[in-house]
Amino acid sequence: MQYLSTRGDPERKRFCDILLEGLAPDGGLYLPEHYPNISAQLPALRTIYQEQGYAELAFAILSLYIDDIPADDLRALTHKTYTKAVFGTDAITPVRELEQGLWLEGLSNGPTLAFKDMAMQLLGNLFEYELARRKAELNILGATSGDTGSAAEYAMRGKQGVRVFMLSPHGRMSPFQQAQMFSLQDANIFNIAVEGVFDDCQDIVKAVSNDLSFKQQYKIGTVNSINWARLLAQVVYYFAGYFQVTKNDSEPVSFTVPSGNFGNICAGHVARQMGLPIKQLVVATNENDVLDEFFKTGIYRPRSSANTLETSSPSMDISKASNFERFVFDLLGRNSAELKTLFTTTLAEQGFFDLSADPRFQTQHARFGFVSGRSTHADRLATIRAVWQGHQQEIDTHTADAVKVAREVRQAGDEPMLVLETALPIKFSATIIEALGHEPQRPAAFNGIEDLPKRVQVLPADVQQIKAVIEQATQAV
Repeated sequence: MQYLSTRGDPERKRFCDILLEGLAPDGGLYLPEHYPNISAQLPALRTIYQEQGYAELAFAILSLYIDDIPADDLRALTHKTYTKAVFGTDAITPVRELEQGLWLEGLSNGPTLAFKDMAMQLLGNLFEYELARRKAELNILGATSGDTGSAAEYAMRGKQGVRVFMLSPHGRMSPFQQAQMFSLQDANIFNIAVEGVFDDCQDIVKAVSNDLSFKQQYKIGTVNSINWARLLAQVVYYFAGYFQVTKNDSEPVSFTVPSGNFGNICAGHVARQMGLPIKQLVVATNENDVLDEFFKTGIYRPRSSANTLETSSPSMDISKASNFERFVFDLLGRNSAELKTLFTTTLAEQGFFDLSADPRFQTQHARFGFVSGRSTHADRLATIRAVWQGHQQEIDTHTADAVKVAREVRQAGDEPMLVLETALPIKFSATIIEALGHEPQRPAAFNGIEDLPKRVQVLPADVQQIKAVIEQATQAV
């Protein structure tokens, strides 16, 4: 399997090269040259999952995309990653029925209590494996709106040959999220709170990645979902969810996904393109509803930092969804020249692009299954209360956004709808208290985490200052 850039770079690369690279040299995102069709393999994949478990399912799916890691090594990596010891349950991503036909898929059982662990734990093991094989080092530069950062740091802490520089928006994460990251004292972890919003952090990561000489000299990689390996790992839990709520391999399901950077639901898009019987992929946004606007109108209008709202589902406070480019690439029939014009010229000149009159957009629901909805703070509170009162279950704010939108979209008698759980409620306790009047459940391992000493530096949203931190840390070794 070879990989191409969404923006037309003619060079094709293998998996382990793009694993360490992140963005393509032309600023595009990597995708496989084709999506393997697994329709005929679904019964076999179901048997693998039911009889051998999640780790073996992950190996089977990843093997379709990774042919430059020996099979025995790749199998060892998936089995090292997806264990009960790490994820708390043999099922790894257990489902539970919330109400008739509406299910929650639990993705928050990992070490940082968020779905990002599902991919990040694998990514940490892949990085360590490949760097050891090459006798190389990697400086990981990432941006987080809340959960990516802690998941990356917990996955990479103590890993040989890896340093992590994680940018987060200063004061914009919940106290619990900040404590998870900033309390880490590992020498290879560097937390940088940027004076701005998540999009500023993400822009810095892209700017550094696009400085090819700096990227090469300081061996810059990324763990954000612009890294194909992370998105690929997330494809697996769509299959696991499907197998848990269906009995035969022709039965359709739908998924509702809280969406900020479009990585989580983009993995669902990949699974659907592979042949998993997904009827609808429902994009649930908060008040930062750029994606909802696009799927309803065909107009993509990213917002400035000043116009990106601070909400009670902060991991979705994003107005420039990086992975959206991957979907638009497929929407345009993989026309890289057209894609590049939209994202580098049209957006720069107009501040938006409009595909509403394009026949490819007009047929996108039938071709790709996307629909969307929006949730507000009031919706979040009402949904958290309703789920608690009706089912005695606590859900976090992002999952609440998805449950609200799923209920709007789903009709009685429809195919099963799975909502992808985002995080455990303790990460957003202030809103849970506002909704329910009590503190959410807290795993004992995290008692007192907010009071631990913190290791973080606050910097302006300035690319050169971030580069200086990387230079200093690298030269100090």
